[in-house]
Formats: sequence, C-alpha cells, structure tokens
Amino acid sequence: MRPYDRARAVFPTGRDAPNDYLERCLATIAELEPQVGAFVHLNEPGAREAASRSAARWSVFDPLSLIDGMPVGIKDIVETIDMPTEMGSPLYAGWQSGRDAATVAALREAGAVILGKTVTTEFAATHPAGTRNPWDPSRTPGGSSSGSAAAVAAGMLPAALGTQVVGSIIRPASYCGCYGFKPSLGAINRGGSHDGLSQSCHGALSASLEDAWNLCWAIAARVGGDPGYPGLAGPEVMPAAKTPRSLVLLETPGWKIASDEAKQTFASALARIREADVVVIDRQSNTLVADIEVALEAALLLSRRINAFESRWPLNTYREKNRNGLSRAMLERLAEAEAMTLDDYRADVSRRAQIRELFAQLGGLTDGAITLSATGPAPVGLHSTGDPIFAVPGSLLGVPAISLPVLRAENLPLGLQVLGFEQQDAALFSLAAWLRELFEDSLPRGVK
Repeated sequence: MRPYDRARAVFPTGRDAPNDYLERCLATIAELEPQVGAFVHLNEPGAREAASRSAARWSVFDPLSLIDGMPVGIKDIVETIDMPTEMGSPLYAGWQSGRDAATVAALREAGAVILGKTVTTEFAATHPAGTRNPWDPSRTPGGSSSGSAAAVAAGMLPAALGTQVVGSIIRPASYCGCYGFKPSLGAINRGGSHDGLSQSCHGALSASLEDAWNLCWAIAARVGGDPGYPGLAGPEVMPAAKTPRSLVLLETPGWKIASDEAKQTFASALARIREADVVVIDRQSNTLVADIEVALEAALLLSRRINAFESRWPLNTYREKNRNGLSRAMLERLAEAEAMTLDDYRADVSRRAQIRELFAQLGGLTDGAITLSATGPAPVGLHSTGDPIFAVPGSLLGVPAISLPVLRAENLPLGLQVLGFEQQDAALFSLAAWLRELFEDSLPRGVK
C-alpha cells in the first residue's frame, strides 16, 4: 500500500506543484499497474498539459477550484473526448463518442487532471474484468467501480469517479480500504454516462473524505444534478464533524451471511460509538426500525428485477447484433427482463417507493443509520466481484451513503457504512467526519 500527499494541502504553500504530484502518480502507476490492472486507458500527454496549466494558476494563487491540479480517474462507462469509452464490453472496443460526459466536462472546468479511464465490469454490472485488489492480488477489488477503487487504494490517484446502481461504490471501497461516497439519487449529472438505470448515480472513490466531497461538489457546482433533481447541496468546503445525538443500527439482510469476524469488529465499533454517548436505536428497541428491517429483506431481489426490466433496451439490440459479445450474466438479465410485464415493473417500482417513504420517517428520529459495507473482507478469486447485499439498501432507498475504511477482518479492509437521508448529503459528511475522528487510529496508512 502506498501513502500519498493530499494535493490541496501543499499546492497553496509552494512546497509542491501539480505537475510534480502527477509525476509521482505516474511513477506509482508504472510500478503497480502491471500487478493491479486498474486502467484501460491513460492519457499521459494530456494529463501533463493539464497539470502544467494548473501549476501556472497555483503559482499566482488563482486556482479554479479546490480540486485544481488533482489527478482523477474516470470509470470507463463515462464518456471522454480524448479516450475511448468501452464499458467493459468487447462490443464497444475502441469506441469514442467525440464528447465529454457532464461530469468530465465539469472536472476539466474545475482544473482537475483527467489521467485515465478505470476498469469497469461489463456495462457496470456483474461480469468482472480482471482488476486485482491492491491488498492481495488473489482477491477481487469488488465491482463495478473496480478500477477506480483499486487505483485509489494503490496510491495511483487521490480520487476517481465511480457509479452505483446496486453496490458498485460502497462494496469496492470496503474491499480496497478507501472512502466511497454514493450521493443522493440524482445529485450528480449523469449526462454522457452509460448508466441510465433509475437507481444509478455517480459518486467518488477517494483516499480522504475531503477529496470525495471536493470532487463531487466541484462537479455539481458546474453541471448540477440529473434533470429534475436539485443537485448536490452544501458548502464548497466539506462540512465540519458533528457529534450525532443518535444513530440507527441497520443489520439489513446482510447480517445473516456476514462473517463472524465482521460481526465482531462491527460490534466493537458500536460499543465505541455508545461510549461516546451516542444513542444507538435498533429493531429490538423501535418498531419503525423493525418495520424497515423487514422491508429491506427484499432490497436485493427488488433492485435486480427493476434493473433487469430497465436493461431490456439496449441489451436486446446488442443480442441481435452480436450475441457472443454478451456475457452469460447479461444474457440472463435480458431473459429476466423479457419474462417481466410492464405491470410487474410498475409493482416493483411502487414497492420501492413505499420502502423509501418508510425509511424517510427515520429523519425525525435520528441523525443517520450505520451498518457494515460488506459481509467481510474481499473474497479470494477474480471470477466474482463479491456480494453487494450490504450496499444495496442505500441504492434502493436513493439516499446518500459513505463507506469509511475503519474496520478490519482477516487483517484486510472492511468498511463501516453510514446512510443519511435524501438530498441531505452535507449532513452525512458531518456524521462521517465525526466517525473518522472517533476511529482515526484504525485508518489504513495513507488514508486520511
């Protein structure tokens, strides 16, 4: 594992410069990328040009944003004008759209250094693409934002774009030992990104909470959220830590299959939270929480059914064009979609809305919810990206979620997940900052 300097802390003082910082990232990539496999494309000349322009701005103390000069990776389902967008599929090998997605355009406007495209699973879904976990190359980094999480965890980048429709930010953040921020539904503009499902959203994998907030805030300030949504709201500088009055413990369906060590380390974390005079509410002490736990039993199945129906197009056109270009997992998703009726889909969406309304009632009761980010450490093998069961509730609910790299199991990273309430992302960061302070002695080296 490689520590790295947080660029924003040193650029203003003249002790470092964006082009020097970039070169250290490139040196780390040259050393570790053959083992990790986090990238599908790099644009080193373009990155060097952008870093030099940033250095000139910092030299006269006129940066474009708090992320001016930050090297950033872009998940390879998000369009970039200077690199192909292949979506983890042979059907899109070498494909270029000729434009930047909204997020990428915003990052360039903010002075970020777009360094490369990070590996994604096929169409940001299930089929893995070979990236290895920097902590143990025999283990998965998670998916579908596998390359983004691995690149950050290996010290190749301070932050990278990810997306999540089921568990694709929270789970790889947990497995790789970095921060993962899945914003509220619609908080970040997805224009030009090939993740059009109704639960999907853009977010960040990063090595500090500040980098995650700064990255997403800079994007939303320039291109807003998805059409019809207010966009990520809050101050430009990440909100300060705030001690919660109470937290809700959500075991979720994942508790039944979590490893014993994961449960034990989570129990120790809860004890530490209680020792800080924070009330922890659970299903035994509150009937609303009990009702939510029951409702969330269907979270994974319901999400997969909704995602399947919404994937019918374009998967049906891909099948007709080149059936062999789709994995078995994609063909199975298409088969499920074609077995569903519109009334089936309407019933699923209606049930999702009911669960969201139920969870929203917690807003007047507590400051947030806390649970694990994954069932345990990253599993051995690259044939699977792991079980998303702990991450899917945040996706189904459409609420912001953050995975903090403060737990360990089998001497490997395990995330502590906190969930907030819809469009209250800034408040969730205040809670996450407090938890980071509480567990500061448990952070991996190089993570802030």
